[in-house]
Amino acid sequence: MSFGCRLLAAIAMAALLAGSPALAFDTPLSEEAIREAYFLGQRRDDTLAHFLDKYTWYLAAPKSGPKIASVTFFTPYALVAQESSQRSAGYSAQQAQIDHRGRAESVRIIVQILLTDSYGAFTAVPTGSRSGAAVGYVPRPYDFWKDFDVRVFNSSAEDAQPLRPFSSRGEPNVSCSEEGGCSLIGATLYFDFAAERFERGDAFIDIVPPEGEPVSLDLDLAGLR
Repeated sequence: MSFGCRLLAAIAMAALLAGSPALAFDTPLSEEAIREAYFLGQRRDDTLAHFLDKYTWYLAAPKSGPKIASVTFFTPYALVAQESSQRSAGYSAQQAQIDHRGRAESVRIIVQILLTDSYGAFTAVPTGSRSGAAVGYVPRPYDFWKDFDVRVFNSSAEDAQPLRPFSSRGEPNVSCSEEGGCSLIGATLYFDFAAERFERGDAFIDIVPPEGEPVSLDLDLAGLR
């Protein structure tokens, strides 16, 4: 092949690569990547916690209303490492690879909500005229998180439609004292999506609480494994 032909071929390949969207994180995971994630999860020190911390965005407290404390975006690699850390000592790298084969890779978005002084564990309700008080207080329901509207997008375009997770759930967070008794302090929400939905390398998340100001995040996924 002449130099001119090689040059044209190189230019064509560069243009093709530039026009193709590149995943911001590893997917599908190679056998070696699964092994690396497995051994990362099996370490019995703070290495995994420090590694996963960069997958979390922390938010400042609002002036009023509940606090959206953090948003986490776990990639397939991070999920394998986390799953490995939760397995017993008899769980092997080979088994991790077997478990992963044939499984559609996904990402997990986690939203952490904390109660605040203005949006606490008790809510005001009107009382009857016989009570002598205009309002009373009742415990906030443990499924209060259902009043939060969380929408996830893979594009910032005005006409972008929110992605539909294939799995989602929420759970209350409580704090219990040694003397007995537990109090509601917040909630954790989980949303699972197909990894391929984020091939452009960005995730946009809108969170609208029932009180207080909404939160909008543009997550840059370029630095994630």
